[in-house]
Amino acid sequence: MRSQPLVPDTFVVPASLVTTRFCLEPLSIGHNMADHTAWTTSLQHIQQTPGFAGRSWPAAPETLTVNGEHLAKHQRDSTDRTGFTYAALDADTGDYIGCVYFYPPRSAEFDVDVRSWVRVEQADLDALLYDAVRTWLQHAWPWTTPDYARR
Repeated sequence: MRSQPLVPDTFVVPASLVTTRFCLEPLSIGHNMADHTAWTTSLQHIQQTPGFAGRSWPAAPETLTVNGEHLAKHQRDSTDRTGFTYAALDADTGDYIGCVYFYPPRSAEFDVDVRSWVRVEQADLDALLYDAVRTWLQHAWPWTTPDYARR
């Protein structure tokens, strides 16, 4: 059974978000090594990030191969328009600093579930990323009631 699209067929999905500190680009299998390193070295930090309590991920480190399978699923979701995941990269260096997810809401009171995390070494960017994504949601996406845990 295929999930319903998260956005209308006529909606043009944003290709990126660029700020002075970071840029967001669609997550792909090409991010596998950087993504795996970022989250497995920041596991406890991500678990304590608002929006991740009670979630099945991240629970424990997994292999690079399994991580790649998860990234491939995120790519399929994007192609199918059932979810969108973006890698957050340092604007100056291109280093992988975290991730942003847009997926179907878990509650009928919302129209999208949004989560984001940054690696522990970039914890100071968490609130900045949150603010930028909130603004992006208001100006570039069709949702009006996102479920995005406050920072």
